[in-house]
Parts: sequence; structure tokens; C-alpha cells
Amino acid sequence: MIDLYKLDIFTRVVMAGSLSKAAEQLHMTQSGVSQHIRALEDSLGTALFVRGRRGVELTPAGQRLLAYCEGIFRLVAEAELAVTDVAGLRNGLLTIGVTPGVSAYLLPEWVQMFGQRYPHLSVSSQTGTTSVIVAELRGGTLDLGAIEGELDGTITDIQQQPLREFDQYVVVGRRHPWWGRHEVALSELTGQPMVMRQANSQTRTWLEQALRDQALVPRVIAELDNLESIKRMVMIGTGITILPLYTITTEQELGALHPIAITGRPLRRTLRLLWRAARPLTPVAYAFRQLLITYYSR
Repeated sequence: MIDLYKLDIFTRVVMAGSLSKAAEQLHMTQSGVSQHIRALEDSLGTALFVRGRRGVELTPAGQRLLAYCEGIFRLVAEAELAVTDVAGLRNGLLTIGVTPGVSAYLLPEWVQMFGQRYPHLSVSSQTGTTSVIVAELRGGTLDLGAIEGELDGTITDIQQQPLREFDQYVVVGRRHPWWGRHEVALSELTGQPMVMRQANSQTRTWLEQALRDQALVPRVIAELDNLESIKRMVMIGTGITILPLYTITTEQELGALHPIAITGRPLRRTLRLLWRAARPLTPVAYAFRQLLITYYSR
């Protein structure tokens, strides 16, 4: 009988494209992964991979096995989901990858809600860009991803669940002449010194495109990879920025930052949950997803 554990390692190697990358994701040695693959090949009497300098490629037999693996693991996951009472579990772990804004301002509340509902389950998170989160989902090291913004339309192996749209606001400090204003047109941003995320971030790419659509070229005076640093620069009067309200709740209550609504054509981004399409969610991940869907639907 085929060992499900070895089949899982086999699919990890396929997704990673090499034994070494799969070993890193599985926290195993490369020789250990190789031994499992060799044992699987011996039990089937056929080679599953062609090994080369750039990694591994599936043989025709490997391609046929992969097609069956997707069905096998889908059935296993569906059976587990059908019979598992998540509330009755004595332990369990959710692994989730989140973008920086989600990590700092939304995830803590999510974890608190989840812990109150399922006190014996825990959450392990890592912060990264959207592209990194998608890669980790594909590699099987994450159960879920949560991102602010858009998912490339060419990505078809990742499923997504929109949770909520968030308006983006122009944010200023007390020293800025716009302090106290309630509305601002995007055209007024022309010439304004702006503090933005780093150039390779998806947030920066999205914002620059949104401004270009309005024939605006921002005057960027600082690029930072940390939202707290961006807010600090705005607070001391270095420039302005564009952020959703949930990132400045504390500073707004303290009177340190002021959000201004964008008129005419407001900027919006969508909060989304992501997971790998090839395999159904684990019971714990499914429970976490349903909790968030219910929370944001209210």
C-alpha cells in the first residue's frame, strides 16, 4: 500500500521543483527527502523524477501519480473536515501568512477572537509580501494567507475570499495646513511631499498606478518598509501619506494624525483570504476562515 506521508513528500518536491527546496520547506535534510522518494519509486517499480542540474522533472509515471495525488489528498481533507469537531480538539495549529498592514493592525484581533472561540488551538503567523505568501501557500507551508489588495489575475492555483473593502485616506500630521479638513481631491496631491512604501511593494505599485490613472505623479520624499515609520514621519510634519483607517486608529484618538476622505473617485483596496486550490482547507483553517467571514459580514 502506498504511504500517504511519502505521497505528501512527493507532491512537495513537485511544487518546489527540487529536492533541496522541498527539504527546506519540510524542515528535513535533502538526503532524507531523497530516501523517501527513492523508497516510493522502489515500491512502485518505476522512476517518478528525472533529476538534473536545475532540479527535477516528472516522468510520465510521475505525472500520472501526481494527478491521483490531488484526488487522494482532496478526499482525505474532505473526510477530515466532514467528521472533525473543531471545538472538541485538544490541540491544533493554524499557519497563516499576512502582509504587513494585516500583521500589525488586524491579525491581533483575529487571533484573540479565534482563541476565545477555540481555546485549545493556536495560530502561527509570518509577515511577507503577497508574492512570498503565494509561494508559501503553493509549497504547503501555510494554511491560509491574508493580503491587502489585489491578486494577479494569472494566478489560478490559489483561491481567494474577499472579506471587506477599505477606503484609503490622505493622512496628515498636526503641522500640515490640511489638518482639520474633511475632504480632499486627488488632484490636490500634486506637488505635496509624500511618504510611501518601498518601491518593490505591491501597495506602492497599486498606489502609483491609481495616481497615474488620474494623471498624477507623486512627489515622493521618502520610501519606507515599515508602516510605523511612515506614520511617525507624517506626525512630525515630514509629509503626507495614504493609508486605511484601521492603521491609524490609535494616533487618530490621540490627535496625532488626521485622516481626510478622498472625494470624487475614492481609493479602495480589498482584504482577501487566500489558500491553495489543489487541497481543501484543514478543519482548523476552515474554522478560522468561517470566523472571519462571519465577522466581516456583520
